[in-house]
Amino acid sequence: MTSPNSGKKWSTLDRDLNRISHLESATLYVSRPMVGFGIAIAFIVIAGVAAGLLSGGDSDTAIIIAAAGIGAYMAINIGANDVANNMGPAVGANALTMGGAIVIAAFFESAGALLAGGDVVSTISKGIIDPTGMANTTIFIWAMMAALISSALWVNLATWVGAPVSTTHSVVGGVMGAGIAAAGFAAVNWPTMAKIAASWVISPVLGGVIAAACLAFIKTKIIYQDDKIAAARRWVPVLIGIMAAAFASYLALKGLKRIIKIDLQTALLIGAATGGLFYVVSAPLVRRQSEGLENRNKSLKVLFGIPLVFSAALLSFAHGANDVANAVGPLAAIVHAAEFGEFSAKVSIPSWVMIIGAFGISFGLFLFGPKLIRMVGEKITKLNPMRAYCVALSAAITVIVASWLGLPVSSTHIAVGGIFGVGFYREWHAERRLRKTIVQRTPEKRIAPEERRRRKLVRRSHFMTIIAAWIITVPAAAMMSAVIFYLLNALTS
Repeated sequence: MTSPNSGKKWSTLDRDLNRISHLESATLYVSRPMVGFGIAIAFIVIAGVAAGLLSGGDSDTAIIIAAAGIGAYMAINIGANDVANNMGPAVGANALTMGGAIVIAAFFESAGALLAGGDVVSTISKGIIDPTGMANTTIFIWAMMAALISSALWVNLATWVGAPVSTTHSVVGGVMGAGIAAAGFAAVNWPTMAKIAASWVISPVLGGVIAAACLAFIKTKIIYQDDKIAAARRWVPVLIGIMAAAFASYLALKGLKRIIKIDLQTALLIGAATGGLFYVVSAPLVRRQSEGLENRNKSLKVLFGIPLVFSAALLSFAHGANDVANAVGPLAAIVHAAEFGEFSAKVSIPSWVMIIGAFGISFGLFLFGPKLIRMVGEKITKLNPMRAYCVALSAAITVIVASWLGLPVSSTHIAVGGIFGVGFYREWHAERRLRKTIVQRTPEKRIAPEERRRRKLVRRSHFMTIIAAWIITVPAAAMMSAVIFYLLNALTS
């Protein structure tokens, strides 16, 4: 016969075991982020060691090792923050899983960086400062080092806060701040800075307007038609053709600099030919895919899924080809100055520097990217394949228009601006339909202001956070860079 105390003992044991299991779960939960942090640190160390081995072992090897480590850190941050703009809409629309998006983005970002990344890059970020204003090579190296550190820290902070910011503008701010600290305000090319400041407004507004116009077209020509499937058969191949034309022009103009230089007119002709080809090929495929689909909006999502995945992949390729320079441009400048004892506005980027940038972006995306991907794809406004398709299309078209106007633009601002455009258009359209319904049915009915705020389709808190981060990116990176330059110069002089 069991004693009454034995039950209490077993009960106590169960409670203790339960506490231990909870402790194990908590330990795993806390340690999980440390794994990513550890892998990132290992990559930064490996990048520095590899740079030291490949630099030739001269007297400035320590500087090259430090610069390579910081460049790798910057590349990781670009992968964690910037790549979300390409993959966020596809994930938010459920056209891609998070794992699938990370694999596709990592592959195409690396391919774009290694195959089509510019072999000659303006190391001072599109002529922001005049390197001849620097007193000597050492000052130039510390200025570029400060620019790298400050831009990497700023993008890291923005990722932690959950704000998608422009890494291009972070580097621009870093270079400007270090340039002012090293050579005074006269060293800065202020007309170029004015253009960049104008792009803060033009990029997101233009991206938003084009995305909203695309969504309005889809709603009018497909969604609100009596026979949605017949309308989709007519217009989806046209939209696929436009997307192919836009991306072919975009890649020809921006992503193939290393292979061949193409002017805008030739890029548009290439785009038109590609768009026509894709229209001819996609028309029978869409017709076959639409057979048996029900005449409702949910069926239309199927037809936009595959084009959306392709657009996300192509955006990643073009992003890798262009934005890898944000990580490796200042690094290449430091390597060139350390090895040859001179500085130049443009230098050739060594292959090992490009590899650090490409792999760093992939590591950053894999380890820390999901947070921003969810933020861009799910938390600003609700996306489906049609809306996400409009965002991707607007990104390609906006870059082409901006190139034609000669404006430096940010892929981050364009993509997020496109999401805002889609969300605000949906708000306006829903309000318009609601007003029409109220007038037709119950003219006396009024909606309370609280209810109107609740029905907003764009989250205002995220909107304000992102806009604030955009506005302060350049001045914040510039101030941090100036402070870091003074510290580096003081420690080494």
